[in-house]
Amino acid sequence: MPISPARPGSSEDPVTPALGPGPTTSAGSEVGGVAGSDAGGVAGSEADGVADPAGAPRGPGEPVATEAPPASRRRSVVAATGTALREVVVVVVMALALSFVIKTWLLQAFYIPSSSMEDTLLVGDRVVVNKLVPGAMDLQRGDVVVFSDPGDWLVATPRESQGTVRDAVHEGLVFVGLLPSTSDDHLIKRVVGLPGDRVSCCGADGRLQVNGEPLDEGYVRPGDPPSTIPFDITVPADRVWVMGDHRSDSEDSRYHDDAGDGRTGSVPLTDVTGRAVAVVWPFDRFTRLANPLGNG
Repeated sequence: MPISPARPGSSEDPVTPALGPGPTTSAGSEVGGVAGSDAGGVAGSEADGVADPAGAPRGPGEPVATEAPPASRRRSVVAATGTALREVVVVVVMALALSFVIKTWLLQAFYIPSSSMEDTLLVGDRVVVNKLVPGAMDLQRGDVVVFSDPGDWLVATPRESQGTVRDAVHEGLVFVGLLPSTSDDHLIKRVVGLPGDRVSCCGADGRLQVNGEPLDEGYVRPGDPPSTIPFDITVPADRVWVMGDHRSDSEDSRYHDDAGDGRTGSVPLTDVTGRAVAVVWPFDRFTRLANPLGNG
């Protein structure tokens, strides 16, 4: 049980003062009253009233507060930071891997750099391409497709450098699918003729014909004729005949068919990257690219 410091002259003082004078009483009083008070009151108070490490006085019987050593705290902080960083790295790597898988086999985004598909697609649009077409899914007449340059359709234009580091970062993000391809070596057009189709322009009514039937092309830009270049070709096997919706501003299959029989102007199916399924940017132009010929 803690001992309370004695207070001279109080009723709780453990030493009773002598009532009569005398050396013994005086000495006893000095020893019992003063010295005892010093020992019991002052010394005892100093012993029992120890200050804690923070500097605040500690009451009698109160346990002494202890703190973790600074080195131990630093180790705990470093360990927690390391764990958090490892988790972030794992999440980022998994996200990049998933994006790469999606971009390689399922979906890929492309940037529209020209006006050859207006008014369906505008310069600056971003489209998403379904890479299961052709292959797991059939290509249909009327589909909008992205394909790699089948043979000098595109004029090489050097891209302005943004600096070595920024260029490398941009190419890396395009590679894993986090940024759309700038379409430097790809084109986007509409499929007008499938393998074996006879495509000609134009019939008596001024419309494009496929296998002798006029094609209803509501997607052609208003004011443009179906074609100002006459042609009559049969699409070779494993190839497609493609044309832009902005017919007066599209160097498509018509411009590259040197032989005039569809062989050089048509695009090999192996060069088709996929079918454009939606405009995803800008947000105010977000729309699904449905097949206007009712084929998908």
